[in-house]
This record gives sequence, structure tokens and C-alpha cells, in this order.
Amino acid sequence: MVGGASGRYLAARAAERKGLDAGVRALLVVNRRARRARAIGTLAASELAARGVEVVPFAPRTRSTPTPACDCIVAVGGDGTLVGLVARAIRAGVPIGVVPGGTFNELARTLSIPLDVVEACDVIAAGHTRAIDVGVVNGVHYINEASIGVSSRAARMQTGEIKRRYGFLGVAATALQALWYARPMFAEVTYDGSVVTFKTIQLTIANSHRFGGVFEVADAAIDDGWLDLYSVEIETFWQAFRVARAILRGKRESVPGLRSLRAARFTVRQHHRHHITADGEPAGRTPAAFELLPKALRVLVPE
Repeated sequence: MVGGASGRYLAARAAERKGLDAGVRALLVVNRRARRARAIGTLAASELAARGVEVVPFAPRTRSTPTPACDCIVAVGGDGTLVGLVARAIRAGVPIGVVPGGTFNELARTLSIPLDVVEACDVIAAGHTRAIDVGVVNGVHYINEASIGVSSRAARMQTGEIKRRYGFLGVAATALQALWYARPMFAEVTYDGSVVTFKTIQLTIANSHRFGGVFEVADAAIDDGWLDLYSVEIETFWQAFRVARAILRGKRESVPGLRSLRAARFTVRQHHRHHITADGEPAGRTPAAFELLPKALRVLVPE
């Protein structure tokens, strides 16, 4: 634990590195629906205050609730909590600090932000930032991925109560249930002047190399200026095996049953309107355009 004079020293060092100014003011947003978030939020507020950070609790009622003057926004919760704060941080021109408290914590893992509360607060107080890309669909910002199909259905089934009570096991159970009810759906995808049509059970438009809690792709990054579209088009057991092997290899490649496309913008049209989720949160329905905001968001990360 670092407090008192050491906390002021960290804040001063942050100012020298053009990160956060000394005597920073942080808006603390706690997702009280997330598992363990309340206890983590209380601890985070104490730890940040001990490091010379002025902590202001903030509970926005709507996305249009004005953001008080601040030097950063600290999100306590999972990736869904972050999604609701991205647009707010971009408008305010301030970085986001992350105190992980969700089920997967994809962004924290992507940026090597510690899952330990005390260590995460050290990172925030130090003030080092990294600019990352942000995806947008139907006016909803996302960091990791947006989905149509199996994972979108699973996300709608994963209520806050299921996550709080069963954690990862509850998430896995709903994913399997959604897969059981999966049916092929038509998709017309436009990108870079090209149009492709196909049937799929799952469309993922990823901004990061990590998404879905289990997927990692070696040749993608959260600040590479690209969106990566993955379409699962399984018709046979052999295709399912090939797709599983490609996913485990962690390479962005097209194999029978798995289509991979890369662009800065995708437009998706379908015969029927399907639900979209963005980092697990509702993001309207198709048709929709998926766009990239290059390096639009600063995140407080380890130096």
C-alpha cells in the first residue's frame, strides 16, 4: 500500500510524465450489479485517496447525465461497465482508469492492468496512458467486440443475477444453451467496396485480439486501426473441428467453416433484423454499420 507523502509523490511523477496532474480529481463509477463490485469500489476509493487522488462518487442516471469536471473516470466493474463510460470519457477528453470487477475483464487483461485492486490503483495514480481504438455500432461504443447470433443471444440470457450467483459457470451454461438453439442466418456484408453474402450462426466484429472470454488472435491489436470480422459457418462435424483448431491456434485466418475479414468499416444487412450486443450490452439490431474510431480513447495502463 502507498499513501501520504508517497501518494503525493506518485501524483507529481504523473504530472511530470504528462499523465494525470498532481492533485487529480477522479470520478468513481461502480457497477453495483457486478459481482463483488461494491466491496471493490469501497476499497478502490480508499486506496486512491491514500495516493493523493480526490475521489468523487458518480452514478450517472442516463448517458446524457452531465459529467462533472474531472481528470479521469475510474470504472469499477467489468467490460460492460466500461462500455457505458467510453463515450463520456471521449467527450470529456479524459482517460479511463480500470479497477477490474467483472467476469472476464477483457480490457484489463488486454492492457496488462492488474486484477488486484491495490495494484490497479497504483496504475491509476501513476498516470501513464495508452491510446486505443474504439468501435461504434448504432451509436454504441465498444472496446472488445460486437456480436450477432449465438453470443448475442447468450449475452441477453446472461442476466445480472446469473452472473452474480454462478459467475463463469453461469456464463458457460447460457452460452451452451444459446448454441443449442442456433440457426443459420443470412448476412450481406459490405466492406472496402466489396459485398459478400453467406449464411452464418455467429458474426463477431472484433476491435481487440482478446474477446469472448476465451479467444485470442495473435496478429490483431486494440490499437492497430482495424476491425476484424469473424463468421462461423459450420455445416459439418469436420468443419466444427477445423474451426475449433483455428480458434485454438489463435490466428486470424479463414478455414472451412470460419470466415475472416479485415476493414475499418463493415455494413451488415440481413433478411430479418437480429439483435446486436457490444461487449455484452444491447446495441440495437441490424442493419447496422460497424465503424472504427482510431486511438480515440486513453486508458490508464502500467508503464
